[in-house]
Amino acid sequence: MNEKKIKLIRSKFLLMVNKKELDERRLEDGYVLINGKQIEEAGKYSKEIGEQIINKYGNELQIIGLENNENPQENDIPCLQGVVMPGFVKAHGHDHESPLIGIARDEPLTEWLDHSVNVFTGFMNEQRPRLEAHFGKSPNYITYIKARLDDIYYGITSNMVHHCNHGKYRVGEIVEANVKAGTKMIIAVGSQDRNYDNRILDTPQEARDRVDKYYNEFKNTERTWIIPGPDQDFSNGPEQLKLLKKWAREHETLIHIHSSEEPNTTKWFTKEYGKTPVEYFKSIDFLDKDTILAHQVNCTEHDLEILKETGTIIVHNPLANTILGSGMPPVIKMMEMGIPLVISTDGSGSADNQNILAAAKAASQYQKALHQNARLLPSDLLLELITIEPAKHLRFNTGSLEKGKDADVIFLELTAPNVTPTRKHNLVENLFWSANGNEVKYVIANGQILMYNGKFTTLDEEKIKNEVQELSELFDEYNKTAKEIVGTGAHR
Repeated sequence: MNEKKIKLIRSKFLLMVNKKELDERRLEDGYVLINGKQIEEAGKYSKEIGEQIINKYGNELQIIGLENNENPQENDIPCLQGVVMPGFVKAHGHDHESPLIGIARDEPLTEWLDHSVNVFTGFMNEQRPRLEAHFGKSPNYITYIKARLDDIYYGITSNMVHHCNHGKYRVGEIVEANVKAGTKMIIAVGSQDRNYDNRILDTPQEARDRVDKYYNEFKNTERTWIIPGPDQDFSNGPEQLKLLKKWAREHETLIHIHSSEEPNTTKWFTKEYGKTPVEYFKSIDFLDKDTILAHQVNCTEHDLEILKETGTIIVHNPLANTILGSGMPPVIKMMEMGIPLVISTDGSGSADNQNILAAAKAASQYQKALHQNARLLPSDLLLELITIEPAKHLRFNTGSLEKGKDADVIFLELTAPNVTPTRKHNLVENLFWSANGNEVKYVIANGQILMYNGKFTTLDEEKIKNEVQELSELFDEYNKTAKEIVGTGAHR
C-alpha cells in the first residue's frame, strides 16, 4: 500500500467526543482530513467539502476505503458503513502478559503474581540464551510485539504500560516494539525493594539510576516516554518512593504505581505498616496531580479525602478486578467527590484481552447493579473515560477529533447483526452494549495507517501469533518442574 501524507476518511457516523451536546458530538456522514501526523479538519461531510479537498490535494490525497486513488473525484469518496472516532487511550496495562492468558486463574492477586507473572518473567530471564537461540530474538520482544498487536486489534492507539517485574531490565525491547508498531507509549519503569521475588529486589539508588538511564537513552525516541513506575504499594519502601517521586518532580513527569488492589493484601499491608497504602503515600509526600494509581479498589473514607485533596488520578481496571476477585473501587463516590478517574484494561494475563469497550461496559454494569441505578455511568461518559480523559491525564495530544490533535483515528464497522440497527441516537450505546470490540477495521496513529480493512500494516500478524504460541508452550513445559515462588505481598 502506497501511503500518502494527506488522508481522508468518511463514514456514516462520526464521534467528535470533545463536544458536549449530543447533536454536535454524534454526526451523521462525517469525515476526518489528516495532514501528516495531525488532524486538519473533522466534521460533517458535504459534497462541497469533498470537492474542495479533491481540488486542493488531488493525487496527493489518500482516500481510505478507495482502492484506486488515482485522479479521485468527489463521487468516488466512499462513505464507510460504521463510525469514525478517536483512537482509544489505555491508561494502565502490562505488555509481557499476553502469553499468560488463562494461567493461574481462580486465584487472588498475590498468588496469581507468584504463579504466573513472576514465574513467567523469571523463565524468560533464566532461559534467555536458549530462547534467544531458538527464536533468533529476545523472548521479551515476542511478548511486547504481541501486546502491540492486541492493542491495535481493539483500536488502542495510545497507552501507558506498567513495565515491572523482570521486565524492568528489558526496556529496550519494549521501546523497539512500540516504534515498530507505530503506537504511542508511556513506559513506567518498575522497581521493588521489599515483599517481592528476591531475585529482582532493588536498592533505592538502583531504582532511580535505572529510570534515569532509560530516560536519557530514549528521550528522543518517537512516540515513547519514560517515567518511574514503582510496582506495588507493598513492594516499595519509603526511601525508594521518595527518591523516585523526587526524580519525577525534577523531570516534570508522571509517576505510576499499583495501589490497594486486593483486599487481603491491603488488610495485611495496613496491619504490617500501621497505615493504609494511601495514608502511606501521603505520609511521604508521594501523591499529587501527577501521580497515577492503578486500581485503588479497597478504600477508607480517609483514603478518599486524601485522594481528593491531592488530585491523585485513579485508573479503574474492572476486568482484572473481577477476575482476580479483588472487588471494585467506589467509582461513583470518587467521581462525585471530584477524584479524577479513567477506565482501562490492565494486562492480558489478568484481564484475558485488551477489549477496552468491554472494560468500560463491565465498569458500568457493576455500578448500575450495585447502586440499583440504571442512570450511572452512561455511554457518553464511558466514551470520555477511554478517550479524552485518559489522554488529558497522560498528556497525550489525542482523545478527540479536533484540528491540531494527533491523527489517532479508528473506524469500527457497524454492519454485523449484533450492532444492527445502529443510528445516531443509539450509536454510542451500541458501542458499549452491543459491539464485540473486534469491529475495528481501520486504525491510524500519528497519521500512519496501522490497520487497513482489518489487516495489520506495520506488524506481521501470523508470525507474531505463532511465536507467542510457541513461547507459551515452552513456558508450560518449564512450569511443570519450576520451583514455586512465594514472596509477594500477603502471599508470603
